[in-house]
Amino acid sequence: MRSVEPKVFLIGETRVIESELSEYLKHINAGDWTSNAPTDSEKLVEFYGRLCYRSFKPKMNPNVSKIRNSNDQYLANLEKTHHGSVLEHVNFNFVFADVSRVFTHELVRHRAGVAISQESLRYVRLDDLGQWLPTVVREDERAMTVFVNTFKELELLQKELAILYELDKVDESGKEKNFEFKKKITSAMRRIAPIGLATTIGWSANARALRWVLEMRTDPSAEEEIRFVFGKVGEIVCKRYSNLFGDFESKIVDGLPCYKPINSKV
Repeated sequence: MRSVEPKVFLIGETRVIESELSEYLKHINAGDWTSNAPTDSEKLVEFYGRLCYRSFKPKMNPNVSKIRNSNDQYLANLEKTHHGSVLEHVNFNFVFADVSRVFTHELVRHRAGVAISQESLRYVRLDDLGQWLPTVVREDERAMTVFVNTFKELELLQKELAILYELDKVDESGKEKNFEFKKKITSAMRRIAPIGLATTIGWSANARALRWVLEMRTDPSAEEEIRFVFGKVGEIVCKRYSNLFGDFESKIVDGLPCYKPINSKV
């Protein structure tokens, strides 16, 4: 058994294919349009917003005589007017490592605008259980003893069952148990694994969905672990995509960051 701390990795983001974007802009006679967006994600949100109003330059749409030239101002206005649909065009790809099944059960409740790939305990055998414990447990020595000893016992049971079913036994010819058999037994063994065990989940979300989940899951009423994880998410996205998340304000509540936007649920 080992103690862990949840970790957040931003492993991917939406990119612009500049050559094709340039061809489209020439097609609509807006080849001189440029954006001062600091990232491709923020550039794409601005682009799709301008596409809706044909506002790449003044008078391109006879109804539009003046346009906002700065990406930060343009995105701020999109969010202020709740034109949130254009935020759905860009996605951010995360890996949340050493998080518990408690966390993942909370996370998968958010389904709109996200994609999820979770470590499968039907295939992955458990032989080294990791755990992260909430503050209320860490602050109580007796509770810590109960949690730690329980994890150690459950980890031992996983190892005992692996021996019982001879999952690692090699026959005289050097042949291992077939994978289908291992999968069947591993799937059964997970039924006595603790919900608090450390696992990994891949989570991708578009900008609109991410803004909402960030607001909801760093709220002081949210569960501590998910607040901890999305506090890290907030730190990453507010720094990297400052124009998309620039209206978020952060403050520490009960020792964890709480992110609140000026424009909620765009």
